Amino acid sequence: MSDPSTKYVQVTTSASSQAEAQQIGHALVEQRLAACVQIAGPVQSVYRWQGQIEQAEEWLCLAKSEHRLFAAIETAVRQLHPYDCPEVIATPIVNGSETYLNWLSDQVKPSS
Repeated sequence: MSDPSTKYVQVTTSASSQAEAQQIGHALVEQRLAACVQIAGPVQSVYRWQGQIEQAEEWLCLAKSEHRLFAAIETAVRQLHPYDCPEVIATPIVNGSETYLNWLSDQVKPSS
C-alpha cells in the first residue's frame, strides 16, 4: 500500500472490456470513492497466470482519490471485478495544482 503520509493517490485497475471499465469507473465516482476515473484502452497485457504466459486486451481505469479511501476502493473493485486477482494498486500523487487537488478532495467527501 502507498505511504499513508501521502494524501492523494491514483489507483489503477484493469478490466477486460470497455463496458466493464465504465461500470467500475461509474461505481467509484457514484460512491464518492474517486473524484475522477480515466479509462484508457485498449492496451495489451502480458502476464503469467497459473503457470502459463498469457496475453490479453484490457482497459485501464485510473482513479484519482485520497489515500484514506484505498481500502474502500479495493473492496468496491473486487466486488465488481470478474478476475480472481484484479490489479488494484495505488501510486502516490506527490504534487499537483492546488485548484485540482482541492476539487479532488471536495468530490470524495461524504455527501451531506
